[in-house]
Amino acid sequence: MNCRVCDATNLELAIDLGAQPWCNNFLRQEDVGTEPYYPLRVVYCRACATAQLDYTVPKEVMFGDHTYLSGVTQSLSTHFRAVAEEVDARFFRTTQGKSVLDIGSNDGTQLKHFKVLGYEVLGVESAKTPATMAREAGIETIDEFFNLDLVRRLGRKFHLINAAGVFFHLEELHSVTAGIREALREDGVFVVQCLYMKRMVDNVAFDQIYHEHLLYYTLQTIEVLLNRHGLAMFDAYVAPIHGGSIIGFVTHTGKRPLSGRLQALRHAEHVGKSNALATYLAFARRIEGMKEENLAYLEAAKRQGKRIFGFGAPAKGNTLLNYFRIGTPYLQCLVEKNALRRGLYSPGMHIPIVIEQELQEPPDMYYVLAWNFKKEILANNRHLLDKGVEFYFPVNPGD
Repeated sequence: MNCRVCDATNLELAIDLGAQPWCNNFLRQEDVGTEPYYPLRVVYCRACATAQLDYTVPKEVMFGDHTYLSGVTQSLSTHFRAVAEEVDARFFRTTQGKSVLDIGSNDGTQLKHFKVLGYEVLGVESAKTPATMAREAGIETIDEFFNLDLVRRLGRKFHLINAAGVFFHLEELHSVTAGIREALREDGVFVVQCLYMKRMVDNVAFDQIYHEHLLYYTLQTIEVLLNRHGLAMFDAYVAPIHGGSIIGFVTHTGKRPLSGRLQALRHAEHVGKSNALATYLAFARRIEGMKEENLAYLEAAKRQGKRIFGFGAPAKGNTLLNYFRIGTPYLQCLVEKNALRRGLYSPGMHIPIVIEQELQEPPDMYYVLAWNFKKEILANNRHLLDKGVEFYFPVNPGD
């Protein structure tokens, strides 16, 4: 294959998580055991240092519809509100007729916060169920894949373009990036929010590797992509959401000076060798150590007769469950807030999902798959902690 970012061909295997099902393919009972499996491998580009998957599950399979909803978790909505308020205060507070386009807008949670601030909002969301929910909530949403062709059909330019948790999903990477450049006003700002590979490595958050995530960016590698399309990052910081995400501010090349904090983050990457192949190979070895540690912990809990449930049924949890081979001998069920997953089973390990509000009795221990919302989970379940229910976090999100 060619590198997804720079087209080079000198790619090297860094992490191999074996054959796995698509992680958002939650199953009805009658479909258990029929799910397809695909290679899940991260390769490293020796030319531009981008970490990426070497196999693509078609976007129509993964994003035609799914059960993920942005609005289920309060932490994420709070983060989205903070981003909206920051962007508005910095760039567009007094702008008349200000407009925002959200790529991968899901159920409209991010756009609702911009709408409150007086923006004309438009979402583009390929998944039918979330797009319908957004429209029902009064958020104008186009049910399509975003790319350059769609931008040209729209024939509009926007003050602000947002892409939260989507820029690493893109099969049509260059068409999408070119579309952003074309849809962005000359004085506009593109806000890119994506998982930060440096934090993934630091936290051993390997479960964030899955088929929907085709690319794993550092600042250096995402800037290679942006620069190729006449865009430039001028500011960035790392937010704690999802265990560590880049919040990057981008515009047309040469339009704004670089911030000091962006330059500091670049320097930290350089010092930490975040873009070196050796760093990724060491990451793979740490994943193996984490597997041994987690299985030993669960085995000990089983021997003590503890009832163990999974907490949350996030897509990323299926990478961990399948690679560690944690199924129903360890976890009796996965407890989930999202009612769209009622009665479904996890792909691969086939663990039944139970809705949190319908749970009859808590377990002795929760194995927390939704670890990226640790603070919210602990705050919401203080009553269970007080009763002695254990919450075990296989990944520590740090902040």
